[in-house]
Amino acid sequence: MAEMGSKGVTAGKIASNVQKKLTRAQEKVLQKLGKADETKDEQFEQCVQNFNKQLTEGTRLQKDLRTYLASVKAMHEASKKLSECLQEVYEPEWPGRDEANKIAENNDLLWMDYHQKLVDQALLTMDTYLGQFPDIKSRIAKRGRKLVDYDSARHHYESLQTAKKKDEAKIAKAEEELIKAQKVFEEMNVDLQEELPSLWNSRVGFYVNTFQSIAGLEENFHKEMSKLNQNLNDVLVSLEKQHGSNTFTVKAQPSDSAPEKGNKSPSPPPDGSPAATPEIRVNHEPEPAGGASPGATIPKSPSQSSLPAVVVETFSATVNGAVEGGSGTGRLDLPPGFMFKVQAQHDYTATDTDELQLKAGDVVLVIPFQNPEEQDEGWLMGVKESDWNQHKELEKCRGVFPENFTERVQ
Repeated sequence: MAEMGSKGVTAGKIASNVQKKLTRAQEKVLQKLGKADETKDEQFEQCVQNFNKQLTEGTRLQKDLRTYLASVKAMHEASKKLSECLQEVYEPEWPGRDEANKIAENNDLLWMDYHQKLVDQALLTMDTYLGQFPDIKSRIAKRGRKLVDYDSARHHYESLQTAKKKDEAKIAKAEEELIKAQKVFEEMNVDLQEELPSLWNSRVGFYVNTFQSIAGLEENFHKEMSKLNQNLNDVLVSLEKQHGSNTFTVKAQPSDSAPEKGNKSPSPPPDGSPAATPEIRVNHEPEPAGGASPGATIPKSPSQSSLPAVVVETFSATVNGAVEGGSGTGRLDLPPGFMFKVQAQHDYTATDTDELQLKAGDVVLVIPFQNPEEQDEGWLMGVKESDWNQHKELEKCRGVFPENFTERVQ
């Protein structure tokens, strides 16, 4: 019997909830259609807007803080790997080995401590702060439902009072339901009216506390890390002094980024050593039979404009239009102004539209710049021999390339 009674109560409660949902739905439809007035509270609506904004900002901050912590952890792992590498390459007989190992251990501990303090003083505080929002959000939604119940009860009571045939019993019951609905709504409304502004104002202190904690922890972390780095530097200076004759000198390297037009700087070849700089030998007079001519020997310069005009003109005329090796035959199979050939010793990836893409082994026919002032130091103008043989179109095929990626072959 008790079980049946329990089931009956449960069934009755379900039926009551279903009826409430139906009544609320009908009331909302009437309000949207303008057939029933709706209780408005602009001040409370502003509080709800602030609440939603505060929740959105807090959720974003929590997400970004977790991303920051993940980055700290990743950096910790990378630093640990680097320290392990140092320990492996640091040979036992070198001075400072024990100190270097101790520094690596302290480095690892410092990272771990930094990460844990960020969790304790920032992330957990963040989680606690956001933990209060779900309950308040649920209560705001419930208040909204109770407001609809109140409006519905009010409209029902008003309709009975204005009916032509009044039923006092129904009116009394409707009034009782109205008072009850109003009391439930006002109790929830009063509580939220006090809590929401207080929660909104609390955001300032929370943001200040959170970012102060992060800033302070990061500042201390970098101070301690700076000390460890200085200690490591001292150990390495000691090692350098003992093995100073074998010190590797670090030389500045040009940037790998694409050079701007009009100010190109060639990249170093992959092996780190520039190609040998050949010499250009220019004969001002035909070579006399049976003997060497007194030629002018001019080192090849990255800038064509650095050569005397008479040398450039004589060189171009000699190679392109007249005699080569005393044969008297013209070089009509070569591009106009052809000076010499080079072969790529390394691959070169073009970084601009006016550059040649080179593969190791490519032969390039070097030609002068149309305007010598446009030539940048360390760059040559040319056309790949394969492109010239196939197209014979200088405008489409020519381009600049770094001289130190090539070696002169003819």
